[in-house]
Amino acid sequence: MAKSRAATPPKDYESALAEIEAIVAEMESGQLPLDASLAAYKRGAELLNYCRQQLADAEQQVKILENGTLQNFKPDSSAQTASADD
Repeated sequence: MAKSRAATPPKDYESALAEIEAIVAEMESGQLPLDASLAAYKRGAELLNYCRQQLADAEQQVKILENGTLQNFKPDSSAQTASADD
């Protein structure tokens, strides 16, 4: 289950969130063996990081728009470290 999805990036924020919800429900059922639980937890953590980055990118885009700047927004990994310095 989680092994087949582990390398697959989510299509978008909503897909990632839906997958997280499905993983949580599956883990809460108590029916997963330990190996599957660990794989599901790892996948959930990856999806959570993806969602956090998407939200950080959206927040940065809103900041650009609020400043009245009309420029292209290109999300990158440096945006995460820049926001941590603020």
